[in-house]
Amino acid sequence: MTDYVIETRALTKRYGKKLALNHLDLQIPRGRIHAIVGANGAGKSTLFRILLGFLAPTSGQSTILGCDSQSLTPALRSRIGFVNEEHTLPGWMTVAAVVAMQRRHYRQWNEDVHRDVLGNYHVLPEQKVSQLSRGERAGLNLSLALAQGPELLILDEPTLGLDVVAKRAFLESLLNSNAAESCSIIYCSHQMEEIERVADNLIILEQGSLVNMSPPDEFCERVHYWIADMPFKGPDKSLVPGLLQVQRIEGLFHYVVIDQGEDFADFLRSHGARSVQGMPVSLDRAVNGFLAKNHIGPEGHEPRP
Repeated sequence: MTDYVIETRALTKRYGKKLALNHLDLQIPRGRIHAIVGANGAGKSTLFRILLGFLAPTSGQSTILGCDSQSLTPALRSRIGFVNEEHTLPGWMTVAAVVAMQRRHYRQWNEDVHRDVLGNYHVLPEQKVSQLSRGERAGLNLSLALAQGPELLILDEPTLGLDVVAKRAFLESLLNSNAAESCSIIYCSHQMEEIERVADNLIILEQGSLVNMSPPDEFCERVHYWIADMPFKGPDKSLVPGLLQVQRIEGLFHYVVIDQGEDFADFLRSHGARSVQGMPVSLDRAVNGFLAKNHIGPEGHEPRP
């Protein structure tokens, strides 16, 4: 048994002239919840499609549960649970019929897990899938995926489009399920408050490459947020050490920087700052600031607020 549930070596995918994955080297260890984040176009969806064998890479290799992702057998696929953002299920079938179909396909099916998870939702066996709300379909999908007893569970934007109540129900169903503790989970989301709550490991992809893999709190410790009352335009952006993002809001400069200590305040004062204030950094601000760094061009254009 390999120590990694997912491993890629120089994985590359091109769509014509567009490079979706750029010689990606990635090793995701067994256990825990691993969050994958990145801006649109970072390569997350392409990575999942290759890992699940739905798309062939241009070059490089990828394995999932130690097997070549381009040669997945039905037995291997049964060890992988997958929940996508659409929560696609046959709308003409009843909930009971869908569950019965899944029960027949998976030898490791655990009826107790299915009932425990689905019990968090007001879903009746005789209801047709088409009659369920989006949140109820999300809960049904999660119950089906966990009940199959997967070694690896991939959740691709599972709460996208759900209201606040439905999001909370989904996350609590996931975190409170004993089945979730026994498998490795890949959680892909743009919702940083969800990532902050569930993730043990933060993986950031940017333009098809791996740019960070660390616990979320360790990543936040690297990023600092400063507000400075600067005269005129302040220092040239090319001179600001560790600059990720800068915005001018109501006459004050807001700096997000990485790998800079308290001496960054001295740097700002040396460039004329009349006052400097450090602020706590949330995971949302840290990640978005990190991803925004490519939008600070040589001409000094600032990212949009």
